[in-house]
Amino acid sequence: MNENLPRQAVLNLLEIKDSDIRISILEQCHDAVDKGLHSGGAFSAVVPLVSLFYGGIIQVDVERPTRLGQDIFVLSKGHAVATLASIYADLGYFDRDALRNSRSVNSILKGHPGPSLPGVQVSTGPLGQGFGVAQGFALAGKRSPPFDVFCMVGDGELQEGTPWETAMFAGANHLDNLCLLVDNNGGQLDDPKHLIFPMEGLAGMFQAFGWNAIEADATGYGPVLDALDIFKHGSRDGRPMAIICHARKGQGMFSDKFSSHKVTMDDELFAEEMALQQEQRASRVQKVFELLSSPNEDFYQQVEDAARSMNLAIKDCGEERAVVPVAAPVRNRREPVLDKKIAYDPDALPRYEIGIDVPASKVITAVMSVLALDERIVSVDADIASASGLQAGIAEVDAGRAINAGIAEANMMCIGEAFAALGYNAWVSTFCPFFNWQAMRRIAIGFQERMEQIASPDGWLSEGHGIDLTFVATAPDFETVANGATHMGNDDKLMFATVAHLKIVDVECANLLVAAIKWIAEGNKGLVYLRIPRSPARTVYPDDVTFEYGKGYVLKESGDDRVAIIASGREVTEALTAASILQDEGIPVRVIDMPSIDRELMLDLYRSMDKVFVTEQNNGYILSKYKDVLFSNGEAIDPLKIIPINTLDQQGEPRFIHSGTYQELIHKFGLSAEQLVDRIKRCEP
Repeated sequence: MNENLPRQAVLNLLEIKDSDIRISILEQCHDAVDKGLHSGGAFSAVVPLVSLFYGGIIQVDVERPTRLGQDIFVLSKGHAVATLASIYADLGYFDRDALRNSRSVNSILKGHPGPSLPGVQVSTGPLGQGFGVAQGFALAGKRSPPFDVFCMVGDGELQEGTPWETAMFAGANHLDNLCLLVDNNGGQLDDPKHLIFPMEGLAGMFQAFGWNAIEADATGYGPVLDALDIFKHGSRDGRPMAIICHARKGQGMFSDKFSSHKVTMDDELFAEEMALQQEQRASRVQKVFELLSSPNEDFYQQVEDAARSMNLAIKDCGEERAVVPVAAPVRNRREPVLDKKIAYDPDALPRYEIGIDVPASKVITAVMSVLALDERIVSVDADIASASGLQAGIAEVDAGRAINAGIAEANMMCIGEAFAALGYNAWVSTFCPFFNWQAMRRIAIGFQERMEQIASPDGWLSEGHGIDLTFVATAPDFETVANGATHMGNDDKLMFATVAHLKIVDVECANLLVAAIKWIAEGNKGLVYLRIPRSPARTVYPDDVTFEYGKGYVLKESGDDRVAIIASGREVTEALTAASILQDEGIPVRVIDMPSIDRELMLDLYRSMDKVFVTEQNNGYILSKYKDVLFSNGEAIDPLKIIPINTLDQQGEPRFIHSGTYQELIHKFGLSAEQLVDRIKRCEP
């Protein structure tokens, strides 16, 4: 924006743009498959977002939305997607035709924003997690090349706990390149006129977390634009900025019906509101021409230039005097292919002798100290970094890429997602029962939308623009031993198996763990849930093993095997010990480690073996997958052939387990090597 242009001219032009965006939102609602719109929050978001995108504040590259160094915007309050979509279509991120038939299964414009829309980095909704992702972007923006991050949240979603995890972290880490716009419209779904928990004194709340906070009247453009200008062009002191935008739901609309959380708009309401909005726009245009009555040609040119920057054109030919919207061409291009492979020296990776016990955390520290020489590796832990080894390994190279989010697992996951969305190979870690399901699910939705865009001939993303995010789940199964039931991870695999696109990998052996990390470092592996033991575990693979996802590994076999044991994690060692004892007694047993589900091997074992023991220190994840494999292949499940030993109760129902020593726990559930020997011998003909 021209700094010499009188302020009133800028405000008048923003008001005209305001009218155009509101009209576009109305048309979008009228053309939606359900004629629906989350109206209250969409319209109260107009003034802050028009100020941000047309007031000379945010600097974006519409042609290359993933280019590093440009500013980033995150719409955390996803219900305002109609406002964002109207602005992005106007800026040329995508064709305006995409605004029609929104919410349809065939539309890229859904009820919430996500990477289906060009220029949108992550999937968001109303739970405040977009704020956490924005904070992750701001962390990256503190590196080179630097950039600013803007985020909009609603006051309703600030009732969630996750945003305050983010506020605490951002303030403590001096993210003064982060600007939060709080749409303080005073309502939510159940009561659009009041908040269930009044969010009075929001500015003071943010200040208490180390933020700079400004309160702005968002019923007009002056106060919001001034606050944004202070953030963008003022001096910075290490504090992130929160702008509390006071408005009401449906702000700027004539009919009170738009103050509802969601509205279904009939033709009559559409016609009435459109007529009133058009009339208001005409009066705003008139104000611009009153300013242009000055004979100063330079001033006239400045106003024209400012209008052009807002995709407006001034028509002043004879009796025709108008400010008309200019349809911007689609400027967004398909992103070029992104090479995600991490560069490292394979000879520098650790190697371990078969038979020795090695803590997985030590393996990860050693491997990460090698991989982190590539600046695209980043990790985020949640207060128990010693269990994963990530922080120690990466910090050896660059402490700025070894982040600790404290006891805030959802926030940790959002930070990791942000780095992954920027092209990093990101790792996050906590105890396996502590991962946040809400965050996991939302991340997976954004991942799916990215992959759909990559696969589409018309998509805006190309190969390499998925997200590589590994969830290192420490202390699985019986690994937390005497620490209490809430720390026991015997149910996490079954729970997270329901999250689409999540690759679950369960590793015990140090050499196989090195191989799995090398596999992830190849890039484009997506969302990986990597379970690692906490205590030292036996090395059972040679140091040249190659990890393949979807492959089971036969660790012991003979030509006479009629019995097989399938296991994973630490139970593999128990299975191998049992098989050795049985071999000495003349009973050959095949042992299979299944770090990820090998469907073909499962089917082959079922058809070729007399008995298949599925032994697991959890609620039967492999067993559940085995049943799926047999069912999908039309096999009748013979309960005398597949024999599960796990932590399910006697009725086969899942349960939680209490603490104890490792030896106590494996004996309690019949999973020790000696008990496996006895069970297999009892099943012998």
